[in-house]
Amino acid sequence: MEGKLPPCCLPLALLLPTLICSAQPTFYRDVLPILRSHCQECHRAGEIGPMPLGTYAQVRPWAKAVREQVVRRKMPPWFADPHYGNFSNNQSLSQVEIDTIAAWVDRGAAPGKPQDAPPAPAWPVGWSIGKPDAVFQMSKPFQVPANEEIDYQYMIVPTGFTEDRWVSKVQLRPGNRSVVHHAVVYVREPGSAWLKGMPVGPPFSLPEATISDILFTYTPGNSRDEWPQGMAKLIPAGSDLVFQMHYTASKRPALDQSRIGIVFARIPPAQRVLTLQLNDFRLFIPPGRPDYRVTVSGTLPDQARLLSLYPHMHLRGKQFEYAIYNATGQRETLLKVENYDFYWQLTYRLANPRMLAAGTRIECVALFDNSRNNPRNPDPDAFVRYGQKSTDEMMIGFFDVAVPTDVDKLRYFGNRRKPVD
Repeated sequence: MEGKLPPCCLPLALLLPTLICSAQPTFYRDVLPILRSHCQECHRAGEIGPMPLGTYAQVRPWAKAVREQVVRRKMPPWFADPHYGNFSNNQSLSQVEIDTIAAWVDRGAAPGKPQDAPPAPAWPVGWSIGKPDAVFQMSKPFQVPANEEIDYQYMIVPTGFTEDRWVSKVQLRPGNRSVVHHAVVYVREPGSAWLKGMPVGPPFSLPEATISDILFTYTPGNSRDEWPQGMAKLIPAGSDLVFQMHYTASKRPALDQSRIGIVFARIPPAQRVLTLQLNDFRLFIPPGRPDYRVTVSGTLPDQARLLSLYPHMHLRGKQFEYAIYNATGQRETLLKVENYDFYWQLTYRLANPRMLAAGTRIECVALFDNSRNNPRNPDPDAFVRYGQKSTDEMMIGFFDVAVPTDVDKLRYFGNRRKPVD
């Protein structure tokens, strides 16, 4: 036909969209690789996902639900604004991957050929950090009552270490995921006055501020951590581990006996990892406010390498942002969480750890929704203060830094009476 090229002469760029659109996505060839890369770490036997997504038979009944969750970007859970920061543990799907899953479901969720599947990953059984060198467990199960709001529970567990131990990997495994909302495991060094006189083993409730370092914080979707090569957490000889457990009751009584596994560094590290934080203990949120803004900032007294960021709020939490100011006052956003989710609290690990100079000011900005438009708001008519219960609120910006191995928190902050802990 005059004025038109035959198909064989059309540019490849014009043919590609037609070829892609006409291809029938199949489970084994197109969808399974996405599930293995982004979903199966949680959605497999023994892990937190409510259903396994390993085989066609397991996925097919959930196909429409999977489509809805990925199209709405609800799963995999990832809340960082892509315009800020680059994070090594980003499990979010690309638009191409989302479109592939959607097209697979819309066109009948065909299985395809099993031989098209990529090689199956060798998922670890039990501990995902490998076999721990040491495991510490609550001395006895804790009875979680039904339909009650529960104060934080503390349990002191001696390590029995007779020498300093450097930790490169850590994982907390709840005894009962249905009632463990989150858990913080502290390192209480010998001679610490924190919780002095409290019983070793039995649970107790005694909210008390501490500058003890945090070994690990567990939340749904964040059960393990490891630090870059040459960096590790220190558990000094004679230390105790203190489990701080935040339980959420269900309709029936339940038992929990959580444990934490650790892997020792094989060689002495070049740097020590400390967990620091910025918080607002004077938090006071008026009723009915949909965008109540809280800002906290602090200055680093010495240089440190920034490794990760972990924002923490409760049910009224809406947005959270980390930023730094350099010596000239220029502000740079490191992380912006647009849709904070109390039930999916994540650590955001920098793909390229960032050296921060002494005098760098770190700022955390949080927005809270205490209005009736927030479906999770326990009481939109309440004046909300800082507190440990889920119906209270918190505004804490945790962040991990690497410092010289001989520096602890007190030394890092120059023995100031009230360091940022």
